[in-house]
Amino acid sequence: MGGRDIDVLIERSRNRDQIADLIDQLQLEERLIYANRTARVTKGGRRFSFSALVVVGDRRGFVGFGHGKAKEVPLAIAKAIDQAKKKIIRVPIIEGTVPHEAVGHFGPTKIIVMPARRGTGVVAGGAAKPLFELAGYTDVLTKIIGSTNPDNVVRAVFDAFLQMRTPEQVAQERGIDPEEMKRRHSIYAGSKLKVKLHYPWRGVYG
Repeated sequence: MGGRDIDVLIERSRNRDQIADLIDQLQLEERLIYANRTARVTKGGRRFSFSALVVVGDRRGFVGFGHGKAKEVPLAIAKAIDQAKKKIIRVPIIEGTVPHEAVGHFGPTKIIVMPARRGTGVVAGGAAKPLFELAGYTDVLTKIIGSTNPDNVVRAVFDAFLQMRTPEQVAQERGIDPEEMKRRHSIYAGSKLKVKLHYPWRGVYG
């Protein structure tokens, strides 16, 4: 999925949940993923600048990411934080984990996200772990396939986030009684967790 598609989906999600009206009420934490030095070659020599990738979240279901560039590291980080606040979305959390499996894509990166039993912890590597932690997940299983470039990984995780729906949302979309949908979800989640206890990736690859 391209960068423009991710940005469009994020904007739609923000408009649907009216995130802009809630930003001032959120107690956000910030996590720096990287701050890299970049160089541009000109006739006068090399001109150095810095780029930073930052994720923010309140550990209660709101999370965002941002990328900033500047001639100094603090300015690059500040720009990234401002950008991250403009890309905050709301993600569903059910008993500390994700409501269902999701596969996120971005460029050469694919990430598989699955529910986990309480006490499992956040099983994620690289740039993915801070996203899940700041979003508020305490138990989740993930697997990254392909490129582990932090920019790609963060956007792939967001692609997975944007696919997630709560049982109530699915019930509304399908015209099913919410309580019946919760019962089905409980049975589904329970059976999936029993399988993953012995075969963590069974059902994903066939």
